[in-house]
Amino acid sequence: MEKLLVIGAKGQLGKELMHCLAGEKTELGTVPLFDMPYIFEGVDIDELDITDREAVLEFIQKGAYTCLINCAAFTNVNLCESQEEAAFQANKVGPENLALAAKAIGAKLIHVSTDYVFDGEGTSPYKETDPVCPVSAYGRTKAAGEEAIEQVGGKYQIIRTAWLYGYYGRNFVKTIQQNGRDKGQLSVVSDQVGNPTNAADLAHHILKLVTSDETGIFHGTGRGLCSWYDFASKIIEFSGIRAKVLPCRTEDYPTPAKRPHYSALDHSHLDEAVGDEFRPWEEALAYFVQHQNDQIQEGI
Repeated sequence: MEKLLVIGAKGQLGKELMHCLAGEKTELGTVPLFDMPYIFEGVDIDELDITDREAVLEFIQKGAYTCLINCAAFTNVNLCESQEEAAFQANKVGPENLALAAKAIGAKLIHVSTDYVFDGEGTSPYKETDPVCPVSAYGRTKAAGEEAIEQVGGKYQIIRTAWLYGYYGRNFVKTIQQNGRDKGQLSVVSDQVGNPTNAADLAHHILKLVTSDETGIFHGTGRGLCSWYDFASKIIEFSGIRAKVLPCRTEDYPTPAKRPHYSALDHSHLDEAVGDEFRPWEEALAYFVQHQNDQIQEGI
């Protein structure tokens, strides 16, 4: 029997995973795990501080889990610039502790990482084997976490994603919707390109990886490329909000953290391992907008 532990269970992706596991289905359908006997638990920082090595080792060994899914991270990209040590603890030390604990009991670790490990100077989607070269504190700490997991060894799967949004918590889609309603006009950068990703799609693929013997690094993002301006324009359009979206350049909207200009990801390893069922980003976004109020009413 699979015994799963979702770490960061109160976050955007963690809640989506918990919802899928409880209902034995995802927004995209079913996965092999749901045909097997399994039990699952979820924890967050109030129950387990992953930066505390002794606490992690004790908790994981006591639980006798077969698979750990780590969604916990310091994800405020701008705040990471001024609090890099705190980000390092959450994004490097925490995953390392989980890798050590998983290896000690022969469990698998599935760890969520980011497109920000790349410098964004590419012109074609980054492959899983491309060298990392982060340009921000967030990217550096996430890259350090990946390296720590690889050095510990054992059974691990690192899945990098990007531009994530979902039904739970705050994200770019909800921010654009709110600002569109409140302000009526938005300026959004048009010279940063990537892959918007619905958390429901990512959760589906993570749960497929649970029963896969493939190890290493995978990329998992919505299909197709766009800029933040394109993304925001579709959010406003699909939401039926009367607002105007204007393009601007990165230099017109300075932020503490440097963002990669191009961070699209290639899914070759994921496709080979479990199949790539990610929806085109426009399709996944349209579905999200159509159903987000339903999810709220259900108390999700």
